Formats: sequence, C-alpha cells, structure tokens
Amino acid sequence: MLKRVLAASGLLLLPTLAFADGHITGDAAAGEKVFRKCKACHAVGEGAENKVGPVLNGIIDRPIASADGFKYSDVLVGLAEEGKTWTPEELAAFLEKPRSYAKGTKMSFAGLRKEDDRMNVIAYLATFPADGS
Repeated sequence: MLKRVLAASGLLLLPTLAFADGHITGDAAAGEKVFRKCKACHAVGEGAENKVGPVLNGIIDRPIASADGFKYSDVLVGLAEEGKTWTPEELAAFLEKPRSYAKGTKMSFAGLRKEDDRMNVIAYLATFPADGS
C-alpha cells in the first residue's frame, strides 16, 4: 500500500507547471494538444515552413523576430533590436496575452489564459531544435 501511495505521489510531480532555475518543466505531451490552437498559423517539425506566423522550431532562447523569411511586426523587430530573446519566461508572457506583451503585434491570437497551458506548450516547443528534427 505504501509503495502505491509513493508511486502516485511521484507521478503528481511530473507535470510541474513552472520554470525551475530557467529550465522548462511543463508537460510536452499535454503541450502538443494545446499547440493544436497554434497550428493554423505556426508550424514545427521537419519540413516546417512559415505560414501566417513564423516556424517555431528552435524558438527557445532564439532571438525575437529571427525566423528566416518571415516579415515581423515593427514591435517585434524593436524587441529584437533591444536584444530580447524568446526565453521560456518571455514566451510565457507573450503567450498569455500577445497584444499586451507586444502592442502592435500582427498576431491576432487572444492568448492562453491558463498557466499550465502556457508551460506545457513551451515544453512542447522545446522538443524541436532549429532543424526541426
């Protein structure tokens, strides 16, 4: 009985929903489901191409407004000029309410209200290196 309780307790720790010392600790499998909301405009994985939004391969710690061949809004170009990068924390702030984070962004998505959805989609995006493999 004690083994079952301990095992179940350990499982509760797996989908941690915050960043620990800059590390992504969301649930990538849950994030894949959340990413379905993003697929109309963004692509990830091998062979991904820009759509209405840029390819998101390698987005974690990538400079803002840096996907090849995508024309970004002036506000995102400005953030790039300031040296900003898409850290997990910056992505979380952007995904919560894109138009508040970057007033003037072309991204029309309202955002992800739930913190766990944001953390999970960021964990999912982290599984895609720049080459999409």
